Amino acid sequence: MNEVLLIIDFGSQYTQLIARRVRELNVCSEIIPYDQFKKIHNNVKGVILSGSPSSVCDRNHPTIDLDLIIGKVPLLSLCYGAQFIANHFGGKVSPSNNREYGRSNLTIKCSSELFENIPNHSKVWMSHGDTILQLPLDSNLIASTEDVKNAAFSMSRSKTFGLQFHPEVYHTEYGTKILSNFLIKVCNYTQDWTSSSFIDSTILYLKRKIKNEKVVMGISGGVDSTVAATLLHKAIGPNLNCVFVNNGLLRKNEYEEVMHAYENMGLNIIGVDASEKFLEKLNGVKDPEKKRKIIGSTFIDVFDSIANKIKDVNWLGQGTIYPDIIESISSKGGPSETIKSHHNVGGLPENMMLKVVEPLKELFKDEVRRVGSALGINKNLLSRHPFPGPGLAIRIMGEVTKEKISILQEADYIFINSLKKNGLYDKVWQAGVILLEDSSVGVMGDGRTYEKVVALRAVESTDGMTADWIHFPYDFLSKVSGEIINKVRGINRVVYDISSKPPATIEWE
Repeated sequence: MNEVLLIIDFGSQYTQLIARRVRELNVCSEIIPYDQFKKIHNNVKGVILSGSPSSVCDRNHPTIDLDLIIGKVPLLSLCYGAQFIANHFGGKVSPSNNREYGRSNLTIKCSSELFENIPNHSKVWMSHGDTILQLPLDSNLIASTEDVKNAAFSMSRSKTFGLQFHPEVYHTEYGTKILSNFLIKVCNYTQDWTSSSFIDSTILYLKRKIKNEKVVMGISGGVDSTVAATLLHKAIGPNLNCVFVNNGLLRKNEYEEVMHAYENMGLNIIGVDASEKFLEKLNGVKDPEKKRKIIGSTFIDVFDSIANKIKDVNWLGQGTIYPDIIESISSKGGPSETIKSHHNVGGLPENMMLKVVEPLKELFKDEVRRVGSALGINKNLLSRHPFPGPGLAIRIMGEVTKEKISILQEADYIFINSLKKNGLYDKVWQAGVILLEDSSVGVMGDGRTYEKVVALRAVESTDGMTADWIHFPYDFLSKVSGEIINKVRGINRVVYDISSKPPATIEWE
């Protein structure tokens, strides 16, 4: 890529939202934890410092070497980032008497490129516990609110700005315009980050990287692996060898349906039934992280076995996307913890003989769908809900058994088909059923039952980084619950998960 906006993450809950807003303005953004920041690369034309749950008043607050940025490229610092700038250059930051959270009206004090065409007294969103009492040396006040005098400032001798509010959140009325002013008027980005440009640059990159070598890639029928395989196919043609593995953890009839969907796509694909091998490896395992890593390593074992039958395979293709990487990063002493290991980015054995290529690792899910549409991929494949790489193993709480898989497949089949029959499937970002480990008492006919509980899960989202539960009509939930309990032996109770992400994750494990 030619131009990148670098976001240095101090652990803010809004960091991924900054990246999304920047990309919506057709500028490529990249997030890096603050303790992994070493230098500004030539293709970086601007930097944003994120907020943080930390305080610059703390002795061991997160810090970076600002000499690597200021004076070299424009810098926009948000919330903690602005406080960090102020504190570093002789200003004064102190805990606020009252936590400043919610909407405020912005009063612009002097002209600035950052606030060009921003109406006075527009609404902005505050979310911070500290406040800037005194601006840094050699700086100018450019905006205030009724409660925060130093709401925005600029440095006199460099293109450096500090905002005490969050332009990236929806509640800031002209937040997108402020970010656009920074990207276009201050940093001079050309806004060439589009699906077409990504396709062209990625295919060229893959051709140069892989050359005439062969790639083996697992595909699942999902959006990510399908788009990644299509890009690889356009770059290296018949040197791509696609494999669809039945790991025994797929949805009902999924193996046959996916193989049929790929028939007319020109991909060099074979199907492999390795379900017994996966189930044997998972025998007795209850810990979700161990399940994920066992599945990831078993996939690699299967691919290695297949690659040995195909002469001169050097690469393993994967459909890893940006949220997978963000959620799997654990920076020791850094701002964020590992949320969960993804099969794409965790569980790869050290002795793996194949190099890894991940064409989509810079994209969010909605961006992957747009790229897929630009590639002309069938809409039915692109509209499929995300399905976790480890499959039903992480929707079965505790140990995975054939009996549990069969029960969950039947319940999931009823739920997903009900969504489709009621015109709800395309209104949901992701849906599935979770089989709980505990059983509950029930009554069927004149007898007492002691059977499994399942939870229905359905969320709306754009990229999987945040999600909210779907407010289904009670009648719909009632019908689904009744059908599952009546038709699936082993289940006597159905509940609906109304947790959002955060604090929950979309999957239960």
